[in-house]
Amino acid sequence: MTTPSFAVHIPTTDLDPEPLDPSQIVSGTPEVTGKVLAESPDGRQLRGIWQITPGVVTDVEADEMFVVLSGRATIEIEGGPTLSVGPGDCAVLREGDRTTWTVHETLRKAYAITLP
Repeated sequence: MTTPSFAVHIPTTDLDPEPLDPSQIVSGTPEVTGKVLAESPDGRQLRGIWQITPGVVTDVEADEMFVVLSGRATIEIEGGPTLSVGPGDCAVLREGDRTTWTVHETLRKAYAITLP
């Protein structure tokens, strides 16, 4: 990482719109916002904050570890477990996991992603 050391207050950090691809939305009108806080020089390591409002969306995951700060969701992994996450939970998703996120309450998480 080339970003200098820092600290942020995750619950109050302003996030930027990250529009979903309409094909990812299964139901509802979920909106995504986020902010990359640090990125490696090669762009493969990302650290940041991500938020999604209630609804159901699909995704194909990167190699990610995240901690939920607020909100609740159920994450169904195709051919794998169903994860229920809420405040204080840490989850790990594998690259290529096909997921369906059912967001029950606006969810905000801090994440660390490794891209291929």
